[in-house]
Amino acid sequence: MEWLGPYLPALMFLALAILLFSGYPVAFVLGGIGLGFGFLAYFVDPWLFDLAQFGALAPRIFGAIAENLILTAIPMFIFMGTMLEKSGVARDLLNCLQVLLRRVPGGLALAVTLMGTILAATTGIIGASVVMMSLLALPVMIQRGYSAPLSTGTIAASGTLGILIPPSIMLVIMADLLSRSVGNLFVAAVIPGFMLSALYVVYIIILAAIKPQVAPKLPAELGPQSFSAYMLMLARSFIPPVFLITCVLGSILGGFATPTEAAGVGAFGSLILAFVNLVLLPALRVPEFHFDGEAKADFGDHATGQGFLADLGHFWNVTKDVVLRTALTNGMLFGIFVGATLFSYMFRALGGEAQVDAFIEHLGFGPWGLLLMLMGIVFVLGFFLDWIEITLIVLPVFAPIIAGLDFGDHVMKAEVTYWFAILLAVNLQTSFLTPPFGFALFYMKAVAPPEIKIQQIYKGIIPFVFLQLIALGLVMAFPDIALWLPRTLLN
Repeated sequence: MEWLGPYLPALMFLALAILLFSGYPVAFVLGGIGLGFGFLAYFVDPWLFDLAQFGALAPRIFGAIAENLILTAIPMFIFMGTMLEKSGVARDLLNCLQVLLRRVPGGLALAVTLMGTILAATTGIIGASVVMMSLLALPVMIQRGYSAPLSTGTIAASGTLGILIPPSIMLVIMADLLSRSVGNLFVAAVIPGFMLSALYVVYIIILAAIKPQVAPKLPAELGPQSFSAYMLMLARSFIPPVFLITCVLGSILGGFATPTEAAGVGAFGSLILAFVNLVLLPALRVPEFHFDGEAKADFGDHATGQGFLADLGHFWNVTKDVVLRTALTNGMLFGIFVGATLFSYMFRALGGEAQVDAFIEHLGFGPWGLLLMLMGIVFVLGFFLDWIEITLIVLPVFAPIIAGLDFGDHVMKAEVTYWFAILLAVNLQTSFLTPPFGFALFYMKAVAPPEIKIQQIYKGIIPFVFLQLIALGLVMAFPDIALWLPRTLLN
C-alpha cells in the first residue's frame, strides 16, 4: 500500500469535507482526522510517519495554545460582549439610537446598523449579536412597517460586523496563526471595518429615500419629549457603553495597552456598567426609556423591583450566567484550536504543504491570479463552513505562500501578510450570510417571529453580500485602506 502515501494529504481534505457535514463537533472531526491519518500513514509506510512523532503533539498544543498569551484576550472579549448583552446595556443603547435617528429616512434600520457596529467593537461573538438584535429590533421593525427582507438583511449583516471590527476574536486567532502582532492587525482592520458599516448606512439611506414604503419614518413623538429627559437618556444609555468602547479601542490604537490588557479593561468595565444598570440606577430610581417613548419607573427587565438586596442578587445571578456562557464559548473555541493543531501537524508531516506549493507553482497563475483564486475558494467555502474552520484550515497552508509573493509597487512585501489577513477577514464575513449554511441566518430564524420566512431572510441578505464583495474589491484595489493607519500610528 506504499503507493497510497503521496495521496494521504489530499485524502485528509476529502475526509474533512465529508465529515464536517456529519454534524459531529468540529474539534473532534479535525483532531480525529489528524490522529486517524497518522495511524493510517504508519501502516501504509512506517518510513512515511513514525508513531513516535505523536509525542511532539502535547508540547506543541501546550506551547501554541495553553501558554499562548495572545489567546488570553479571547475569554475577556467574550465576557465583555456577553455581559453588555445580559445586563441590558446593549438593549438600552439600541433604544437610544432609535430615538436619535428617528427623523432620518430608514432611521430604525440605521439604528440597528450603528448598534451592530458598536457591538462589533465590544466582541466578535456573532451569534450573540444577531440573536439579541433579532429579539429586540426585528419585531419592532415589522411593527413599524419595515419590509421583512430589509429588516432581516440589516440585522444579519450588522450583527456580523464583529468578525472584522476590532477587537475581533477572529483577528486574534489570525495574528496567532500568522505570527504577527495582534495590535497591528487590529489597527489595519479599523478603516475597512467602519468602511463596510458606512456602505450599509449609505445603502439604507438611498433605499429609504427611493422606496420610503420599505422603511417608513419613525414617529416624531418617539422617546423622551423634554430636554432634561433627553439628556438623561443619553447619560444613561448612550455615553457609558460608547465611553467603554472608546477606552478599549483607544488604548490599543494609541499604544497605551496591548490587546490583552485592553481586553481586561473591557471585561472589568462591562462588569461596572452591569452593576450600575442592574443595581445602582434602580436604587436611585432613574427611569429608562422604551420604544414607545414612555419613561418607565419599573426598569423593565433590568431589575427585580424588590429592593436593593434583590437587585444585588439579580446582578450576582447575571454575572454567574455570563461567566458560564463565557467558559462554554471559550471551551468550544479552544477545543477547535486543539483539533486544528492536530490536523495541520499531520498535514505537514505527510508532506501536504510541499504538495500545495508544487501544485500552485504548476498552475503558474502569478501573484494576482493566486490571490483571486484563493479569495474565490474562501468565498465558496463560506457557503458550507464556519469562519473558524476556514481560518484554521486555509491560513496555515496558504499564508506562507502569500507572504512570499511579490505584488510590486501595489503592496510592500513586508505588508503583504497584513493586507492578506484583512482581505481574508472581509471575505469571511460573507460566510455568515451565504446560504445554505449561513450561521447568522440560522441564528435569526431560530428567534424570529413566525411570520418571517427563511425565503425573506435569504432575499434580505443578497444586497449586503454584494456590499461586502464591494468592500473586498476596494481593499484589494486600494491597499492603503487597510495599511495607511498602521503606517501612520505605528511608524
